[in-house]
Amino acid sequence: QWVYNILEKKAEADRIVHENPDPRDGFVLVPDFKWNQNQLDDLYLVALVHRRGLKSLRDLTAEHLPLLRNILQEGQEAVAKRFGVPRSQLRVYLHYQPSYYHLHAHFTALGYEAPGSGVERAHLLADVIDNLATDSAYYRTRALTFALRADELLFKK
Repeated sequence: QWVYNILEKKAEADRIVHENPDPRDGFVLVPDFKWNQNQLDDLYLVALVHRRGLKSLRDLTAEHLPLLRNILQEGQEAVAKRFGVPRSQLRVYLHYQPSYYHLHAHFTALGYEAPGSGVERAHLLADVIDNLATDSAYYRTRALTFALRADELLFKK
């Protein structure tokens, strides 16, 4: 619900760094709760898509390329403008498995090893775009390896 509260500006409207209001290919960029915004070394923002029904990387096809390109380009431009961090110093990625099932992308400082930013969970947005441009069903058909903690229900199954 908190995602929808942000998207509908019922909460955290003052924290929005950038918004593309297009209901199909737009998103809202907000600082992540993990980042206190006092320094840039651990910069961490999240882009929440306006379109509902996109839950994870598995839902994406070539149809979503305009949305993904908007997130990457506009998000990087917004971070550079607002925080002075160039695109070359950003890591932009999606988690699989995500921590919540509403499509979102992470923007972190390149030197910051944020939780889940490692290769076993993070999929670089630029790579996702390239993969979908090559094969529209890439993430619907490909085996995706991801790490699980021993206490997670899926691991136990």
